[in-house]
Amino acid sequence: MIRTYKFLLRPTTRQAQALREMLANHCSLYNGALQERRDAYRHSSMTRITYGGQSAQLKEIRAFDPERQDRWSFSSQQATLRRLDRAFTAFFRRVKSGATPGYPRFKGVGRFDTVVFPRDGDGCRWHSTPHDPQTRVRIQGIGHIRVHQHRPVKGRVKTVTVKREGSRWYVVLSCDVPAEPLPQTDAVIGIDMGITHFLTTSDGKHIASPRFLREAAQELAEAQRQLATFPRRAKRRTKKHRAAARKVARIHAKIRRRRLDHAHKTALMLVRDHQVIAHERLNVAGMTKAPVPKPDPEQPGAFLPNQRAAKAGLNRSILDTGWGVFLAILANKAESAGRTVVAVDPRNTSLSCPSCGHIAKGNRVTQARFACMACRFTANADRVGALNILNRGRAGPLRRCTASDPGSPRVHARVGSREEP
Repeated sequence: MIRTYKFLLRPTTRQAQALREMLANHCSLYNGALQERRDAYRHSSMTRITYGGQSAQLKEIRAFDPERQDRWSFSSQQATLRRLDRAFTAFFRRVKSGATPGYPRFKGVGRFDTVVFPRDGDGCRWHSTPHDPQTRVRIQGIGHIRVHQHRPVKGRVKTVTVKREGSRWYVVLSCDVPAEPLPQTDAVIGIDMGITHFLTTSDGKHIASPRFLREAAQELAEAQRQLATFPRRAKRRTKKHRAAARKVARIHAKIRRRRLDHAHKTALMLVRDHQVIAHERLNVAGMTKAPVPKPDPEQPGAFLPNQRAAKAGLNRSILDTGWGVFLAILANKAESAGRTVVAVDPRNTSLSCPSCGHIAKGNRVTQARFACMACRFTANADRVGALNILNRGRAGPLRRCTASDPGSPRVHARVGSREEP
């Protein structure tokens, strides 16, 4: 199986400047290739541009611009062109399916943050100084960059990715490693995701919702107010403008890291102790959609109240808990440990009685209390939901639910800051 490791880079001042230049030059290549495709499509001949044709031009491009393009790895530039080709493939797929097309856009220098090296040893070399106790990664055109390696790397390194997040630089390794299944256990569990509690297990255990965004709301609001004093669009940002933007990005990055840390620890706890884990198949994107405006038939141009403000607060709470990220991490860890994750239909899990099966809206007395109108069974409402999820997981055919399943959200990279099972 494929596992990714993410490590912090410690570049010098010159190396950081060279990394920024590398991103800028790859961004220029991406935008130039996109412009060529746009011009070819608009031409009367309707010429079709493919990845193969653009990749064949790389040799001429590098010879024409040796100071900017010839400095970097040929294979990494091919990976950038493949990235554009995947964007067009996804665009045409959305057009055929009737979804919102989303034509590929030009990338600004500040929004192009990743360069991929498809093979270790071609333009880059992981652990380039084995004689040195300090781990380093060598990148063509930059040199040996110090790496803060906080955990050992297992398996064979296949691809190396250099990524910028705010003012930090990371190296992401994609490794081919054998699965490491945990010892078999008979424990099975159902989990009910919520807002008041991050999750409730069928055993009655509650895990509190961390609410990292709410904790940082005041600090984030002050930083955003400071940023709002500057114009949204400027040809060149001032020093204070850049500092204000970095502060907002730094707060968001801290919230994201804390949320990932919590998700990794919680998922690891569940995977280590249980053989089968059942959860709801949640459509987080659909749950957090804004309500559709309702035109007022009596007043043209006016709209009826649709509880938009209340729904916005609920959406903010749902996104703050990070259900999608957690379920994706849970599926990844379960796959690595040889566990089974079952995604069940979420309909009526909070209204069904786990004792007699009676379904009614009146069973849910309050947000926290469940009382069956038929058999008088009472329990915590969240635990009732977890019990129903567990029962449905047992009743249905057990299947291994991974991050690539349609019912499970996906993550682009598995953050390597947590211990794997």
